[in-house]
Amino acid sequence: MNIVRNDPWLKPYEDAIKGRYEYFKEKERQLTRNGEMSLNDFASGYLYFGLHATNTGWVFREWAPNATAIYLTGTFNDWQQRNEYSLRPVANGVWEIQLPRQALHHGDLYKLMMHWDGGCNERIPAWCRRVVQDENTHIFSAQVWNPEHSYQFKSKVFKPDTSPLLIYECHIGMSTEKEMVGSYREFMENILPRIADDGYNVIQIMAIQEHPYYGSFGYHVSSFFAASSRFGTPDELKELIDTAHSMGIAVIMDIVHSHAVKNEIEGLGRFDGSYGQYFHTDERRVHSAWDSLCFNYGKNEVLHFLLSNCKFWIEEYHFDGFRFDGVTSMLYYSHGLGEDFSSYGDYYNGHQDADAICYLTLANQLIHEVNPDAITIAEEVSGMPGLAAKIKDGGYGFDYRMAMNIPDFWIKTLKEKQDQDWQPTTIWWETTNRRSDEKTISYVESHDQALVGDKTIIFRLADAAMYWHMNKDDDDLVINRSIALHKMIRLVTAATINGGYLNFMGNEFGHPEWIDFPRQDNDWSYKYARRQWSLVDNKSLKYHYLGDFDKAMISLIKSVKDFRDLPVIKIWDNNNDQVLAFQRKDLIFVFNFNPEKSFADYGVLAAKGKYEIVLDSDRLEFGGFGRINDNMEHFTNFDPLYKNENKEWLKLYLPARTAIVLRIKLC
Repeated sequence: MNIVRNDPWLKPYEDAIKGRYEYFKEKERQLTRNGEMSLNDFASGYLYFGLHATNTGWVFREWAPNATAIYLTGTFNDWQQRNEYSLRPVANGVWEIQLPRQALHHGDLYKLMMHWDGGCNERIPAWCRRVVQDENTHIFSAQVWNPEHSYQFKSKVFKPDTSPLLIYECHIGMSTEKEMVGSYREFMENILPRIADDGYNVIQIMAIQEHPYYGSFGYHVSSFFAASSRFGTPDELKELIDTAHSMGIAVIMDIVHSHAVKNEIEGLGRFDGSYGQYFHTDERRVHSAWDSLCFNYGKNEVLHFLLSNCKFWIEEYHFDGFRFDGVTSMLYYSHGLGEDFSSYGDYYNGHQDADAICYLTLANQLIHEVNPDAITIAEEVSGMPGLAAKIKDGGYGFDYRMAMNIPDFWIKTLKEKQDQDWQPTTIWWETTNRRSDEKTISYVESHDQALVGDKTIIFRLADAAMYWHMNKDDDDLVINRSIALHKMIRLVTAATINGGYLNFMGNEFGHPEWIDFPRQDNDWSYKYARRQWSLVDNKSLKYHYLGDFDKAMISLIKSVKDFRDLPVIKIWDNNNDQVLAFQRKDLIFVFNFNPEKSFADYGVLAAKGKYEIVLDSDRLEFGGFGRINDNMEHFTNFDPLYKNENKEWLKLYLPARTAIVLRIKLC
């Protein structure tokens, strides 16, 4: 158990960690029949269940152990329950029907009429790959998707650039400026080029799995194998991913396996009439905070469904990995609600869901079997040790975990501290405090901080001033402060990464206002469920200053080979001056967070040599005041006290609220 060797404080819990690993291995042996097949083979349910075209016609299969009869109904039989469309039981709760080729056609709508003791009702098949909503009745139906010419991937093999991951979190529907739902094709044509030009090498797409309520942001999933038809067709999503790969951009999916929508007709709620087919039947069935249903990860059939889902998105759509949503909710019987997590004992006190933990470990094992280069990220807030450690070392197998402490820190700082009370030592601690054997994704804000009821960083900084003072000819103190700190906060967060950096769509240029999906309370308006790209494109406004700085920052990080793996060495911090400096290989990052004081000839200890400025947040092109001569070369000054350490004083001019990055030229 290397995670124990790496962290001696885990020693008292070594038996629990070993037990967790052994439980996973035993479950893996069980699912693979003691190695007769691989986990990859096991997770192929989507090739068997659901609707498939064969050489002679069609075959449809569904798992519904509580059903007494099942009929396939649709536009092809006037939605009638007819004997020729009756499924027959095969074995182990599996039902099947085989149909001639002329029975179904591409575009036909269909559902199941599910019968059980005591009732019957319509159901959308659990394994269906296409679900559409009628524009007039708003009713959802499965749809036969078998086009004559399906999309063929041009890029057969793609290997993500992970050094580091520079992730652009995005939502297809709200990526358009028009007050409507955006499409896969619009995103591919209009937004992907922006992302590539900005330098991001990964897009993390939200709300792909079909969900009945648009305003759920995709987190109340109904059809786990269906790409949301709100945004277009399966072929258009495939083309989007293929095009991203041609630009060198990896595509990961925000996958939701932590819960499911309660809907019964559209979802899995009582799919075969029973309560326990996919979900718990006791008090654990309903997630009290999310009003959704909780999977029973102790059932092998549920593991088969979810693991097959992971493999499906990789094989069928060429996704490069997943960001697993709501991992904290899965780990604990309490879903992490009301828990303190103030000591290691809180992670090993018997409140953990061993079956869910086993599933997450199996999922990581499987995903990396299917694609060794796949990326897996855990969204987890409790700080569970080992989450992003290798399975063989006693971990859960995720490649990365979200550094969720960082956005919380920035929000708390902006809400509770005056500018003169910002402390570099605290900023350093929060941005670099992580487990040595786990890689993290650092970020200032994600979609969470942009939702109604919360505020983005730029909105916390500028508030109403954004509505009136973002013209370039308007010199406003609030906006000046906001632009300066927006850049500094992002740079210090991105510059200290050990795994990757994430930004939510539009936040790089300070997109105004919040996200609010159309709902009854706002008269079903799309005004706040879109991105106003015209703001950053308009050179008479100040938004492009932030976008240009973000692009320069990303470019600088990418210019250094293996940036994320380089040691982050603090070389100076002074809380009184509010100055922080640290080094990564040939780069020195210097921040003056002081709101009032500029410093001339401010000395920080650095390696002997000549330095040039490669990034300066105060440049006029980034909305600064141009107070620094970036063409000046800086030579270190000898100090006999540090002779043996090969360190000298690097004297710099540090204007208030400014960050600069220097590169050593001569040692």
